[in-house]
Amino acid sequence: MGSEDESVEQKSAARKEALRALRTAKELSESKEDGEEGDAAVEEHGPAMKFRNYVPQATELQDSKVAPPELPKFEDPIVSLPPAVEKKEDPFVNIAPKKPNWDLRRDVQKKLDKLEKRTQKAMYKLVEEREKERGTAEADEDATES
Repeated sequence: MGSEDESVEQKSAARKEALRALRTAKELSESKEDGEEGDAAVEEHGPAMKFRNYVPQATELQDSKVAPPELPKFEDPIVSLPPAVEKKEDPFVNIAPKKPNWDLRRDVQKKLDKLEKRTQKAMYKLVEEREKERGTAEADEDATES
């Protein structure tokens, strides 16, 4: 129990010392501000205004105008490259259509696709029928030979 009392007393003493140091620092800063009357006058009227994008009409405010910032020169790497040489083609070469019936093919393409599928199915059925006939013919020959 005695050690707790000592630690509490040590903490309170440390706090008191920190408060004294803050108080003395505040008094020093206040004494410096009192010595500089120019800064105190600016704080009384508010912050100093600076005009970057606005041109004030009042003569008192003309001194607060700030010069616009100067941007660094930017060199565009694309501009420094030489222009690419373009191939010049005769415009009359590509006037003729690809084929004279391209529009007819475009309009009829769906129907042609359907017919192609039906043709493939019919050919597949014919091949199956021939295979069945061959299979039955071979089976008949094997039966007659035995």
